Amino acid sequence: MIDIMTGLLGGGLFLICIGAIALIFIVAVAYTYNSFVVKRNAVQNAWAQIDVQLKKRFDLVPNLVETVKGYAKHEKGVFEEVTRARAAIMSAKTPKETIEANNMLTGALKSLFAVAEAYPDLKANQNFMQLQSELSNIENQIGQVREAYNDSVYSYNTAIQMFPGNLVAGILGFREAEFFKTSEEEAKPIKVEF
Repeated sequence: MIDIMTGLLGGGLFLICIGAIALIFIVAVAYTYNSFVVKRNAVQNAWAQIDVQLKKRFDLVPNLVETVKGYAKHEKGVFEEVTRARAAIMSAKTPKETIEANNMLTGALKSLFAVAEAYPDLKANQNFMQLQSELSNIENQIGQVREAYNDSVYSYNTAIQMFPGNLVAGILGFREAEFFKTSEEEAKPIKVEF
């Protein structure tokens, strides 16, 4: 009788241990999943902040182009380049497409400001100076939110690449997010001439 009781207790203890291990496993997976969700949402929120700033810049561009057009009517190619880049942002469906379109617009705006340099009256125009200042502020804000976005992407990507998170991430469909990288054009040093 004592042997039977010991066997039952041993078997019950074994089941309790298995149950405890299963419970710990379930809690660990749930915790890991929830931390991935929080980090993914941080990435999406940071991207939304970039989107807000890009929209501000997007809305400012037509006013800037019209102001420059008033002084430099024969610079049609530059205006078309800015218009194409702006349209590319409108048609972008993914963050990657938006980043590429943003880089294209940045290059086009550099060309637009290069044109403005050739027109002293334009550079002195109050409206142009105000638009240029607004654009500069927006560009600074884009830089700040891009940095926050990239920090969020770094945290998220690191979490889904590290063990044991990488096992859970693959099974539950979490994929790496893309960094908002500077284009080759933006990374080049600015040439200053006096």
